[in-house]
Amino acid sequence: MDFQKEVAKALLNIGAVGFKPKEPITFKSGIVSPVYCDNRKFPFHPEEWKKVIEGFKALIEEDNIEFDVIAGAELAGIPHSAALGFLLGKPSVMVRKQPKDHGTGKRIEGGDITGKKVLMLEDLVSTGSTSISMIETLKKEGGQVSDCLIIVTYGFKESAEAFEKAGVRLHALTSFSIILEEALVMNKFTQDEKVIIEDWFNDPHGWAGRQGIK
Repeated sequence: MDFQKEVAKALLNIGAVGFKPKEPITFKSGIVSPVYCDNRKFPFHPEEWKKVIEGFKALIEEDNIEFDVIAGAELAGIPHSAALGFLLGKPSVMVRKQPKDHGTGKRIEGGDITGKKVLMLEDLVSTGSTSISMIETLKKEGGQVSDCLIIVTYGFKESAEAFEKAGVRLHALTSFSIILEEALVMNKFTQDEKVIIEDWFNDPHGWAGRQGIK
């Protein structure tokens, strides 16, 4: 299975990817974007979701990823990590973006990862800053993290540099460039919108200024 294209099509079929060049959104990093991806829709569409979980299994086998525990990133990564752990018969934990403001204040829930090889699972990576923060938390708690699975990557240079600096390999099921190729075939946007979106991909940081968006 060409899971890169299959997952891209699945995202488009369930309406998880949107193109809004006239109503852009702002990422946590501050980047203004004419596209968005909501992987939280997958559990509502089990047939399409199955392609994601099977795609992760294939990635693990193809890239020879060894691990003891799967760690799902709060919030959108958790359903996928739990489903993958169940499929593979592996334990899974969740990693919070911030410590709880009550109780023990833990960032890792579910079990002890001390001395274990932990496979991080995130739904999407843009700049990579949030994922790296969670990976650092796993390491501080005694986990050994060398690989991270994601559904979609935007393919930004800073994310590649961040993961390389952290010494963690990034494995993506698909990328936004592939999603855009499939979206064009499926007539999800016009040629004029395509030009705007491609301009964003060429320079996402400067796109808002070029479009006159404050």
